[in-house]
Amino acid sequence: MPNIVNGVVEFKENAYPSKKDLYEKLATGQSPEALFITCSDSRISPNLITQTDPGEIFVCRNAGNIVPPYSDTANGMSASVEYASAVLQVPHIVICGHSDCGAMKGAMYPEGLSTLPHVAEWVSYSNPAVETVNKTAGDADDATRINMLIEQNVLLQMENLKTHPSVGNRHQAGEVIIHGWVYDIRTGDVAAYDEETGKFLPVEERYADEIATLTQCKTACQT
Repeated sequence: MPNIVNGVVEFKENAYPSKKDLYEKLATGQSPEALFITCSDSRISPNLITQTDPGEIFVCRNAGNIVPPYSDTANGMSASVEYASAVLQVPHIVICGHSDCGAMKGAMYPEGLSTLPHVAEWVSYSNPAVETVNKTAGDADDATRINMLIEQNVLLQMENLKTHPSVGNRHQAGEVIIHGWVYDIRTGDVAAYDEETGKFLPVEERYADEIATLTQCKTACQT
């Protein structure tokens, strides 16, 4: 705990004062640009990866960045998705998987979860993705199969999102865009799913037009 507590002190004494105006504005409400759904893995830092300030992304985390299909039974994930979409009206939703995901290893090899019944039940939501990998991986080695599953799981959760009325209705109306990402812990690279090619492309390639537009806007504001 010493490092964590010391971090709080550092935040209060240094980080907070440097953005005091932002925090005072956020004290009365939020209007995030995206709902960012990712894994609980301690190696993943959504705001660090996206270089965003507090208030810019609404973050939901769980083992395996899973979104269970919609049901009448309330759960924390469904409630958060509903709030972000129906109340905050986020225009974007990102499902972000990551390399070396323990949850995906558990989904692929459930025999290792025999003493973790709740984990086993939770990651079973990824079974359709596991089945896809098993059908297409052939004689691929374990590492390749896990990497395939990480991507397939992101695609599965993107589809599961659409079963939630608060998202599905807005998605059909073009009011919210669903994105699929995979973050590589070792390299810092992010790959984003491209529907036209059916592949995960480097984020700078997938969003080249958006990045160019933002760069132009920043240049214009400086002149």
